[in-house]
Amino acid sequence: MSENFQFNLRATDGGARLGEITMPRGMIRTPAFMPVGTVGTVKAMYLDQVRDTGADIILGNTYHLMLRPGAERVARLGGLHNLIRWPHPILTDSGGFQVMSLSGLRKLDEKGVTFKSHVDGSLHHMSPERSIEIQGLLGSDIQMQLDECVALPAEPKEIERAMELSQRWAERCRVAFGDQPGKAMFGIVQGGDIADLRIRSAEGLKQLDLKGYAVGGLAVGEPQDVMLKMLETTLPVLPNEKPRYLMGVGTPDDILKSVARGIDMFDCVMPTRSGRHGLAFTRRGKVNIRNARHAEDLRPLDEESNCPAARDYSRAYLHHLVRSDEALGGMLLSWNNLHYYQDLMKGIRQAIAEGRFADFYAETQEMWAKGDLDPQ
Repeated sequence: MSENFQFNLRATDGGARLGEITMPRGMIRTPAFMPVGTVGTVKAMYLDQVRDTGADIILGNTYHLMLRPGAERVARLGGLHNLIRWPHPILTDSGGFQVMSLSGLRKLDEKGVTFKSHVDGSLHHMSPERSIEIQGLLGSDIQMQLDECVALPAEPKEIERAMELSQRWAERCRVAFGDQPGKAMFGIVQGGDIADLRIRSAEGLKQLDLKGYAVGGLAVGEPQDVMLKMLETTLPVLPNEKPRYLMGVGTPDDILKSVARGIDMFDCVMPTRSGRHGLAFTRRGKVNIRNARHAEDLRPLDEESNCPAARDYSRAYLHHLVRSDEALGGMLLSWNNLHYYQDLMKGIRQAIAEGRFADFYAETQEMWAKGDLDPQ
């Protein structure tokens, strides 16, 4: 593996891009889906399983790990990779999403954010510099700038204020990050659903010459067509030779359409969260295993899948587990979902390499449109 962070763009097919990120802890094949391990665990999954689904990288969350078990403690224990037994790359979010999601528990000013812990009520100040420090203590391979994420819809002046604050924080994070061989810091484009603000944000971040760039503040309440329009506005401004990460996205359909527009990296809690609530993702679209129609159906979710959860367990058993609130139900469906997401990414990468992404796009959409198997 490379001693430095490198992104190699291997092929393009229309707007879709095939690439590789190489760094000391391993290679990330792009387009990549990154399972979310908020507190050092991908919920309801063993990390060996996560790796076996095809994941090259997972996420950790700076805010949550700061509270429990604490960044300094993680550092004393040898870093997050050592603690959780994941020797491959880890990306850490900066805490910026919690600025939005925990808006009732924080105060924000130019210096940073003061959070009131949702665990015990204790106060924690996170400046851009402290966010980078925490990510360094965790041992993160890809570190995100601290930003302010605004839920949509929002007033234009509020979106502009948050975008400009995020830009100033990006500059401070860049200084705090310094030069860390083999690691990277990504900036985060903000600007809500306003094209001019997105362009200004992207142009400002580009001047910092960062290792990669994320598009944040989308999939936070706006329709899909607005999200896609913002990508079409933003991505041409970003450097072609740097990886592009769409934060917090999303459904398989979101991913397919965003790859078509030039996104290289994704993360979302959707596959595991949906699995814990009885929703499976398959080649034929979504399957709500809680529905009574599955109660006596001995067919698997997908007989053609290479995932044991999809191929070897009957719908009747999965239905029983989920309706009985048995933990195994959520575990099996999370396994199925992460496997499906990684299979989708593998298919996307292969299609781009073969110059047939448009065909793959159409075939995948067609299968989803067919819907699930007819009831028995």
